[in-house]
Amino acid sequence: MGLRIAGHIERLNGKELTYQEFVERYLRKNQPVVLTGLMDDWRACKDWVTRDGRPNLPFFAAHFGKSRVQVADCGTREFTDQKRVEMSVSEFAEHWLMGWKPEESEIPTSDRPPVLYLKDWHFVKDYPDYVAYTTPVFFRDDWLNLYLDCYRMHMDPEMYQETDDISCSDYRFVYMGAKGSWTPLHADVFRSCSWSANVCGKKQWLFLSPSQCDLVFDRNMKNCVYDIFSDASEMTFPGFKETIWTECIQEENEIIFVPSGWYHQVQNLEDTISINHNWFNAHNLSWIWDLLSKDYDDAKEYIEDIRDICDDFEGLCQRNLAANTGMNFYDFLIFITRFALAYMGQLYYLLRGDDDTIQHSSLTVQQLALNLASIRKVATKMKDAEGFQKHRDILDTEETLSDPKFSELSIKIGNAYRMMLEPSPLSYYTAKACVDVLGDFDFLKSWSPVCTPGDLVSCIDDAVENLNRIGSKNNIHLGELV
Repeated sequence: MGLRIAGHIERLNGKELTYQEFVERYLRKNQPVVLTGLMDDWRACKDWVTRDGRPNLPFFAAHFGKSRVQVADCGTREFTDQKRVEMSVSEFAEHWLMGWKPEESEIPTSDRPPVLYLKDWHFVKDYPDYVAYTTPVFFRDDWLNLYLDCYRMHMDPEMYQETDDISCSDYRFVYMGAKGSWTPLHADVFRSCSWSANVCGKKQWLFLSPSQCDLVFDRNMKNCVYDIFSDASEMTFPGFKETIWTECIQEENEIIFVPSGWYHQVQNLEDTISINHNWFNAHNLSWIWDLLSKDYDDAKEYIEDIRDICDDFEGLCQRNLAANTGMNFYDFLIFITRFALAYMGQLYYLLRGDDDTIQHSSLTVQQLALNLASIRKVATKMKDAEGFQKHRDILDTEETLSDPKFSELSIKIGNAYRMMLEPSPLSYYTAKACVDVLGDFDFLKSWSPVCTPGDLVSCIDDAVENLNRIGSKNNIHLGELV
């Protein structure tokens, strides 16, 4: 069955695009775009590429060869993904250098070694002192990775293990694959958005907009098409024939923005190295809750027949949700509560400052208020979720505010927004600027623990009322934004 391909993805020079323009034209509208001109000074584009533009595999073997990585066998399906094996980077490089090339078609299929694709390598975590690249400004409002730099995703000790897939250390990855390696059809983890930068090589992307995603599932909405070129039988996937795809060929030194909920299948047209981040923020936070809610219903339905004999049915549902999706309801509530507290503290500091501080930080104030509005909207949707009934305290506010990890998160958040939004950032070497990026949490310390989404909504409402009184002297009213 041939694919119907229509439309195109805009390609722009990233140096000629402001952050606000990116937000208005692409992030807020959930539209993909290709950005050029942003990788010129990346160390990866020099060290990782040979003079003829191919992956510098000997460099990887020599400098990073001991790292253990997950490698997909592109020719072997395992459940809904490709079969994964673990090996060292040096072993992977050796396999690639000795492997069959797609153009050598005279070699019988049975004699060809598998096409391997190194995926999800946590390179930044493995080599924090090797600065391979700089995250473009458009993608720095990254709640997911800012959080995981400071906290584990799971607080439940029964869920956490240092090396398991659930306790993912971050969502910053390096991918490496020979011509012909590929990734099956999927939407990104948590329904986050992503950005992917080609250090070398060329990729073909086939995109399907969220409005058509139901068409790639079977009649029961349980199983998704695996390979759009060979796996979409009309009997199993009756809606697939109605799909309309958008194709994009991504060249070397180009970055593609993949919005939330867009299904995509990707193939390496040349030997390729790419850097990839998954991320989300206020603009797509609701996508994450919607996925968690749907996956919770699926997890509950799957074990419904043991409800009457299960001592902790709800706890089992939440553990299964975390295992299948990457977080559960409580992980997500703790996540958004910590961010809400951080944003409140920074707003309190900024709004009670002098006129110069307010004027200098006006865009940051607007962004922080938008963030609170997004968190409040999602928490309001969460209030009626079955999974939050009769549960223990989630987060002690005073304990959180005194936690060094929370201070670290607040500083990272403050620095990120000032780099993105303020035209002439304050020097971070002064004591005043240190408070500026950390925030001021005195007015939060008397609040009760957050036990439910309703508690978080009340917490935000109380804070906004407080902040509006403080901001009124500068004619700033957060209530209009929140």
